[in-house]
Amino acid sequence: MVGASHPDIDSPSFPSSCAPVERHAAFDRFGGRSGSVSSPIVISVPHAGREYPAPLLAQARVPAITLRRLEDRYSDLLAHGLIDLGHEVLIARTARAVIDLNRDEREIDPVMLRDAPHGTALLSTAKLRGGLGLFPRRLQGANELWRGPMDWSEAQCRIAQVHRPYHDALAAMMARARDVHGYAILIDLHSMPPLHATPGQDTPHIVLGDRFGRSASSRLTARAADVMQARGIRVAQNHPYPGNYLIDRHGRPDRGLHAVQIEIDRSLYLDSALDRPTAGVAAMQALLIYLAQALADEWPATDFAQAAE
Repeated sequence: MVGASHPDIDSPSFPSSCAPVERHAAFDRFGGRSGSVSSPIVISVPHAGREYPAPLLAQARVPAITLRRLEDRYSDLLAHGLIDLGHEVLIARTARAVIDLNRDEREIDPVMLRDAPHGTALLSTAKLRGGLGLFPRRLQGANELWRGPMDWSEAQCRIAQVHRPYHDALAAMMARARDVHGYAILIDLHSMPPLHATPGQDTPHIVLGDRFGRSASSRLTARAADVMQARGIRVAQNHPYPGNYLIDRHGRPDRGLHAVQIEIDRSLYLDSALDRPTAGVAAMQALLIYLAQALADEWPATDFAQAAE
């Protein structure tokens, strides 16, 4: 299933000075060389993938440019400064159109499947009903993305080759960081379309999500907001994006594992078409470096003892 990228699709890139420690078919992993873990900060970029296997594109009812709307366009570039500093970073290579790493394995629309075993337990959620389950089905303005359902064996192949290895790698990175530093902080990095302005309110450029205190100490999330607001960035917490499956799975504050989702307005680093990188990439890289350093340096493990206030 996982194959070469389509010639019309950009491939993920990484800093020339930092080859990945692991180059899996589904992701690139950076940092942690020679068993060292220099920071409690772990970064995940699950919707950065820009590799579209040819068989997938052949099954699409829409052009590749439409499937690209599922991407957090060039969000991997925002993590490059963190990679350069030696942080452990996991960046998806496989496109979200193939499988969504921020969804539960069971979050599958039955219409997407052919020959699923009788009694297969699937999970229905608001995201799935909106067309954005484990295997994205619909996009606003594009309706159905695929010519027909996939075989059950294909669904299981995608889960086994992409979803499980990514989450296994991330869990291992979090555990290593906690073992060394006493706690781990996952920054789950995403990008979002510009939010609609609300009369009388400042529109946030960054949204922090911690599942309303379930995936991370709410004091940690508040500290992250303070750090970015001090740099002139408008920040909201848990609205409209409280985070999803990934931080819910990997955030266990009572076990020293904290996970915060960060949604960054794409207009801060992409052009007016929200398609190509601009000089704003460097500014966002610097912001994330500043945030990671502040959280790593200023919050000892004992400060996170109360998981969900």
